[in-house]
Amino acid sequence: MAKLYFNYSTMNAGKSTVLLQASHNYRENGMATYLLTAQIDGRAGSGQIASRIGIASDADTFAPGEDLFRKIAQRLDQGQVACIFVDEAQFLDPAQVWQLARVVDDLNVPILCYGLRVDFRGELFPGSATLLALADEMREVRTICHCGRKATMVIRRDDQGRALTTGDQVQIGGNETYVSLCRRHWCEAVGDRP
Repeated sequence: MAKLYFNYSTMNAGKSTVLLQASHNYRENGMATYLLTAQIDGRAGSGQIASRIGIASDADTFAPGEDLFRKIAQRLDQGQVACIFVDEAQFLDPAQVWQLARVVDDLNVPILCYGLRVDFRGELFPGSATLLALADEMREVRTICHCGRKATMVIRRDDQGRALTTGDQVQIGGNETYVSLCRRHWCEAVGDRP
């Protein structure tokens, strides 16, 4: 029986590395996979999932509002896949998460989503919130704060390195923009929040 999985973490935890390794394992055993990533995130190039450690793979992209059930069904018409992998899953809209759940339930294909749980303000991304509600299984990909504790939060820095507390939820960036922290150090960086 297929399941919908949500693998979540903060920035720079290695989510894309884990995704690429899992897809490689399937392919090494002769099973096809289908990789999707958010069209909005072109840091590695359009239609690429890349890890900071230097591994990458081609992927199809999804756009906001795109019907992912239809997209995946069309891909399955070209040949079966053993598993579907979705990177940058925080950028899914809630309807798209429901569409992925329908793929799992109606087409019986497992889907492993990888993404951020919360933004720099400590708020859930809409796609992540819906995945937390619908996923059959959830797994945390862990990373650490500079103090050695588990990092569960992320700050966005301005050009002077100061933590920002306002702004658009989505701003594409990497180590130059975001830092993963434990809750205590996040609170110190942004000031105590209600």
